[in-house]
Amino acid sequence: MKYQSQKVAYAYFVCAMGLFAIQVLGGLTAGWVYVQPNFLSEIFPFHIIRMLHTNALIVWLLLGFFGATYFLIPEESEREIWSTKLAYLQLAILVVGTLGAVIGYGFKIHGGREFLEQPLWVRLGILVAAVIFLINVSMTVLAGRKTAITGVLLTGLWLLSLLWIFALINPSNLSLDKMYWWFVIHLWVEGTWELVMAAVLAFILLKLTGVDREVIEKWLYVIVATALFTGILGTGHHFYWIGTPGYWQWIGSIFGALEITPFFLMMSFAFVMVWKGRRNHPNKAALLWSLGSATIAFFGAGVWGVLHNMHGVNYYSHGTQITAAHGHLAFYGAYVAINLAIITYAMPILRNREPYNQVLNMASFWLMTGGMAFMTFTLTFAGTIQTHMQRVLGEYYMVVQDDLALFYVMRWVSGIFVVAGALLFIYATFVVRKREVISAGPANPAPTVSQPLPGE
Repeated sequence: MKYQSQKVAYAYFVCAMGLFAIQVLGGLTAGWVYVQPNFLSEIFPFHIIRMLHTNALIVWLLLGFFGATYFLIPEESEREIWSTKLAYLQLAILVVGTLGAVIGYGFKIHGGREFLEQPLWVRLGILVAAVIFLINVSMTVLAGRKTAITGVLLTGLWLLSLLWIFALINPSNLSLDKMYWWFVIHLWVEGTWELVMAAVLAFILLKLTGVDREVIEKWLYVIVATALFTGILGTGHHFYWIGTPGYWQWIGSIFGALEITPFFLMMSFAFVMVWKGRRNHPNKAALLWSLGSATIAFFGAGVWGVLHNMHGVNYYSHGTQITAAHGHLAFYGAYVAINLAIITYAMPILRNREPYNQVLNMASFWLMTGGMAFMTFTLTFAGTIQTHMQRVLGEYYMVVQDDLALFYVMRWVSGIFVVAGALLFIYATFVVRKREVISAGPANPAPTVSQPLPGE
C-alpha cells in the first residue's frame, strides 16, 4: 500500500459487503414470495422486503464506489487523502442513515416513491454525506496530479450527487414527479454511474495489464462521450407513458437504442487492453471480474435494454418480467461486478499480502454469473409469455401470474446460486488462507504488492 490513507477504503468495503449479503438474502426471500405469496405476509409484506432488497443494493453499490474512490484517488493524485476524518464521518452518516431507513421500513415508515422510499431525514443525510465526500476527494485531486481517470471519476460523482437533489423534490403533478424521479433513477444508472464504472475499470486495467496510460485514456474519453451523448436523451424511453409529449417516443427510441454503444465500447476496451497487456499480474480473480463486468454489462444493460426500449415494443412489454430480467442482469454486470472487481484487486493490497483465495473467488464469479444468467433467461421467457397473454390476449393479471408459477420456481432456484456465490465471495475476501493456490506466471511477472510498479 503506497498511501496510508487508502486504509479508509477497507472500512467502506466491509460495510458494503455486509449490505451485499443483506441485499441478496432479501432478494431470495422476495423471490420465494412469488412462489408462496403468503410467506411472511403478516410480518414483512412483500413491498417491505422489496424495499430492503433494492435499497440495500443501491447503498452498498454507493459505498463500493466511495471506497473505490478513496482507494484509487491517492494513487492517481500521488498524495494522501485530504482528510481521513471526513471520510470516516461520511461513512458514519451513511451507516446511521441506512440503519434508520431499515428500522423505519420495518415499522412501515417510508416515503412511498419506488427506490426513493427513504424518509426525508435520511435523504438529507445522504446529501450531507455526498457533500463531505465531494469536498474531500476534490481537494485531494486539486492538490495533486490530475489524470483522465480522476477527471472522469469526479465528473461522474459530482453529477451523481447533484442529481440526488431531485430525490428531495416531490411535486404534486404526477407527470412532473415521474420526470424528476427518472432524473435520479435513469441518469444515475445509465449516465453518471457509467462514468464511475468506466473510470474504475480503466484504473484496474491500468494496474493489471501494464498498457500505457495514454492508450487507456483515449478509450476512456470515447466511452464517456458516448455514455453522456446516449444516456441523457436516452432517458426519454422512460417518458413514453407518463403524460409527456409524443416526440419523446422518437427521442427515447433512437437514443435508447444507441445506449448499447458505450457498453459495447467498454467490453471491447477491456478485452483489447488485456490483449495488449505487458504485465502478468498475479491477481487473476480481479482480471476475471473486470472482463466479466464489461461483458455482462453489455448484454444486461445493452442488449436486454434494447430488446424492449423501442416504444412500439415497450407499449406491450412495459412493467412485465422482461423489465425485471433487464434490471437484474444490467445491475449485476455493470455495477455489482465492477465493485467486486475493485474489491478483489484492492483487498490484498490493503491487507499487505499477495492475492489469496483466488480459486474460491473465481468460483464465486461463476456461481453468481451462472445463477444470474439463468435468472435472466427465466424472467425473459416469463415476461414474453406474460406480454402475450396479458397485453395481447387480454387475460387477467392474476390468472397470468398463476400460469407463470413454474418460472418463478426456476427464478428462485437460480437465486440460491447467486446467494451462494455472494457468500462465497465474502468468505474468500475476508478469510485468509495460509498459502496461495494460484501463482503468477513466468512471463513478465508483476512486482509484489510491497513493490511499486514502474512509473506509478
